[in-house]
Amino acid sequence: MNIFLLGFWILCVVCAVLFLYTRSTLSPVNNASFSNFQRSYLVVYLLAMAGDWLQGPHVYALYENYGMTPHQIDRLFVAGFGSSMMFGTIVGSFADKYGRKTNCILYGVLYGLACITKHFNNFWILMLGRLLGGIATSILYSAFESWLVCEHNKRGFESELLSNIFSNAVLGNSLVAIFAGLVAQYFADIFGFVAPFDLSMGVLTIMVIITLMTWPDNYGDKSSNIRESFHKAISTIKTDQKVLCLGLIQAMFEGSMYIFVLEWTPALTPMTEDGHRGAIPHGHIFAAFMVAIMIGSSMFKLLSKFTSVESFMRVVLFISSLALLTPILFHGNQTVIFIGFIVFETCVGIFWPSIGTLRGKYVPEETRATIMNCFRVPLNLIVVVILLQDLTINVVFGCCTTFLLAAALSQHWLYRLVHFILIIILLYCGLNYFLPN
Repeated sequence: MNIFLLGFWILCVVCAVLFLYTRSTLSPVNNASFSNFQRSYLVVYLLAMAGDWLQGPHVYALYENYGMTPHQIDRLFVAGFGSSMMFGTIVGSFADKYGRKTNCILYGVLYGLACITKHFNNFWILMLGRLLGGIATSILYSAFESWLVCEHNKRGFESELLSNIFSNAVLGNSLVAIFAGLVAQYFADIFGFVAPFDLSMGVLTIMVIITLMTWPDNYGDKSSNIRESFHKAISTIKTDQKVLCLGLIQAMFEGSMYIFVLEWTPALTPMTEDGHRGAIPHGHIFAAFMVAIMIGSSMFKLLSKFTSVESFMRVVLFISSLALLTPILFHGNQTVIFIGFIVFETCVGIFWPSIGTLRGKYVPEETRATIMNCFRVPLNLIVVVILLQDLTINVVFGCCTTFLLAAALSQHWLYRLVHFILIIILLYCGLNYFLPN
């Protein structure tokens, strides 16, 4: 049994034990209204993520099958990130003004159109698909969360329950990713590389229909136009240091994460004696990564019980930076690098519900989606710049380590800001209590 398959089964055992432990340790949520609300959100969100996961594993293979050169494929991928960077803030403003539900439906439409372009062996039509996919990705990582936070607060649920939804979303997303990968491979083997994209379009259609039927719409600031909404978002980022910290954390961490997604294969693939790269079991490795993310989501629940997100995320981000040092310090050592990558993916599993919880606390409601997409501008810029350079593995992971250290420092800055404010509030309350009127 190879190290990757062994690692996958060990992680499955750890994940199962940790999941059962958290269920037995943490008190269940006995609120039927909240459970229905959580179910309504997760069904739509996980279908949206399934539409994305069904496409991911076969994009590169489809382009290769069409005879695209590596340079053309790189341009197509850069176009996707560039589109998300350039048009993301505009799309975010649409969500705040015209409705988050409407924006989520737009995600399904745009990504469905992107799937249709995959039927054409034409570089420019495929480029159009990448542009549409980039815009859709911006919506996926902003509008759904914006709808959730607004609706959660509107219905008067306890703020702590929002973390529970984010954690379950990460857990469910990992399961969906594994299942979608298996289904996509099955359809690709039988019907060809375009089949997973057709399947994705079907899933996205179901997602749009369920959203239309079950979700109410909510808004940010409906009175402001797109330009005003954008200026408000930029002004908030400039003046509110907590929001600025969140933007830096998201850009540095997610930028490193996307680069990691593109670079883990060459980092784990051994070189043969004739100078060519050997083969690795991509499916087993990907499944192991997803299980590690599930472990991270369970760890988030436990950590949140004992300390604040602002506090423990400092350690998590620092550990993630050390994890991506392994390809540099242990170059060629598959086992150590794989363990390092598993640690990083566990940190990813903790990061997603943590950043969602922090954004729910500190990002203002009226421009939430716009601000979240502003955060994605530097994120995509980081990925595009790295992709356009012909960098060695060591340099790429060195950049990722530096970005993650910067994220850890930003998290410490946020921690200091929050605790300084808490100290001032406690002093004020204490003085009012002990001093005579």
